[in-house]
Amino acid sequence: MKILTAAEMRAVDQVTTEKYGVPSIELMCHAGASVARFVLREFPEQRHICVLCGKGNNGGDGFVAARELARAGCEVRVLLLGNPAELKGDAQTAFGAMGIEPVVVRDKAALDSANVREILTSADLLIDAVAGTGFRPPLRGVAAALRDRVNTMQTPIVAVDLPSGWDADAREFAVEGAFRASAVVTFTAPKLAHVSGNLTGNTTGAIVVAPIGSPEEAIASDTRLTWAGASRALTERPRPADSNKGMYGHVLVVAGGRGKSGAPAMASLAALRAGAGLVTAAVPESILPSVAAIAPELMTLPLKEGPHGEAAAENLEPEALEKLTERATVIAMGPGMGIEPEEFVLGLIEKTLLPLVLDADALNILAKHPEKIDGRGRTIVLTPHPGEMARLAGISTKEVQAGREPLAREFAAKHHVTVVLKGWRTLIAHPDGRIAVNTTGNPGMAKGGSGDILTGIVAAMLAQYPERPAEAVEAAVYLHGLAADFALREQDEHTLLATDTIGHLFRAFSFRTRDEAGYVWLQGLPHEGGLQ
Repeated sequence: MKILTAAEMRAVDQVTTEKYGVPSIELMCHAGASVARFVLREFPEQRHICVLCGKGNNGGDGFVAARELARAGCEVRVLLLGNPAELKGDAQTAFGAMGIEPVVVRDKAALDSANVREILTSADLLIDAVAGTGFRPPLRGVAAALRDRVNTMQTPIVAVDLPSGWDADAREFAVEGAFRASAVVTFTAPKLAHVSGNLTGNTTGAIVVAPIGSPEEAIASDTRLTWAGASRALTERPRPADSNKGMYGHVLVVAGGRGKSGAPAMASLAALRAGAGLVTAAVPESILPSVAAIAPELMTLPLKEGPHGEAAAENLEPEALEKLTERATVIAMGPGMGIEPEEFVLGLIEKTLLPLVLDADALNILAKHPEKIDGRGRTIVLTPHPGEMARLAGISTKEVQAGREPLAREFAAKHHVTVVLKGWRTLIAHPDGRIAVNTTGNPGMAKGGSGDILTGIVAAMLAQYPERPAEAVEAAVYLHGLAADFALREQDEHTLLATDTIGHLFRAFSFRTRDEAGYVWLQGLPHEGGLQ
């Protein structure tokens, strides 16, 4: 699924109508109906609904939603901000077909009337259809006054396309001056604001994308969601009945050092849970018993140690290296290794052409030898957090955070690697210039061990889908965050442990990224009574 700017979204709508013959009023009807269906399913107890409509096409979507909700038996009232005579085009058509007499609010004085106050306070759900993708902030006049009024209320609000007052192209981490929202229903594809700007400041719940009739061929962008990779990886190739472990790859986890058995244990367990056919943990011999105890399914291989308990360079001798790599199909390396095994890490990268997932200390070692970062002719995935990315790129962490997308894209293309730049809205930049944005995950993941688990999941997905490495990596990042979202249903962000995500991976794999109503979930999970 592509991510669009406001201009790209306008172009999609235009192409859909002019090239593919879908009338614009039909798109509006589908949009409004999708909002109504979402409300009926996700807010089943809310039956007294007030729809807040502006004079543009976003208001037109609201008129359609109001009509559909009334037909479903809800008590619906509509507040129209502005003169009905000023409605134009599809919004005017939708208004005429609504079948509900609106209350017209032309100015702030009307907003303070007893009738409008009663309508707002008696509603148990508000629908915000004041301003949409084409709006440029700030809100003014009666719209701003209405925002100030409803933002102090406890009533849930479902935003149509975007919380009104938000710029569709916003990339800022926080935005003031917009309506709050309990959920957002957008259309066709997410906009930059849904994935780049921090809508969580205005949106506390779900963000979903609803199809409204534009064909995939009409949607053009070089940025997409990790959902795309996850959807294909999980639905297009189910495991056949005659499966065997050899069909799903062998992950070799090379990690750990004296006093750091947890990192390789977590990475290995995650690789097992994420579906790899076989997993072997190659760790310094002194910590092997601790790592082996993590799961009886895990195989282990002792590495000779150096003076600090690190993996020694003698593990690269021909016979030892052959024993280490002979059965592996993917190598995950770095967690918990320390920087002492520099010669071993660089030598293993040089002496094998197997796909590599490099994290943690492997990245810190590479940062001292940037000329060694070369993925030509093989698959190399780097999974840095912002501090590690800063060391790799030779800049400050502040500079990384200020330009995450262009930096990741440029670094991936320059070094012919895939970069998974972790953080809020993790980015996956591919060597060919494509980039994907992940929308799953939560602040509870800001704990030690989360990166180790992601390393294992990425390696496992590469082992299972070697012919589709880009989608495999995107799926891994998506699943990791989604498992954490499921875990949070049972916990608090303070108490969530990295290993809790492993226990919820089965829910992430079972979840279908596009539900039975066609919605794609960018943020949040369906209502308990809905899709599972």
